[in-house]
Amino acid sequence: MESLQVNDYMNRRPVTFTPEMTVAEAVERLLQSHQTGGPVIDSHKKLVGFLSEKDCLARMLESSFYREQVARVEDVMFKDALAIKPYLSIIELAQKMLGEKPKIYPVVDDDGYLQGTISRAEVLHAIDVQLRDGYKRIS
Repeated sequence: MESLQVNDYMNRRPVTFTPEMTVAEAVERLLQSHQTGGPVIDSHKKLVGFLSEKDCLARMLESSFYREQVARVEDVMFKDALAIKPYLSIIELAQKMLGEKPKIYPVVDDDGYLQGTISRAEVLHAIDVQLRDGYKRIS
């Protein structure tokens, strides 16, 4: 199971955002994609942050109170996103997820360019597939 890599199970077409995008536009993207968050990338597809439903919800509540909706993604995104490499072992990532909070990790190459994302559900799926295959071989 150690040979399982993030690259084998990651989402290669995640919802993404730009820093200049309004929070309202970002919320529309989140709702349409049915994802709980996504990477914020610059014009070269380099990772610059991460935006979650929670970030948007906080800003939307504030906007409804003050009756203004001019916030940009760069105003509310998490700037120090915890990114991982595509060649990281699924097992190592699962252990990392037990100790850290992110439910979704951006996957970047060695130069910081976005390759995709991987979520807890995708990690669970990867481990489940491997365990089922192992049980079939034993039977």
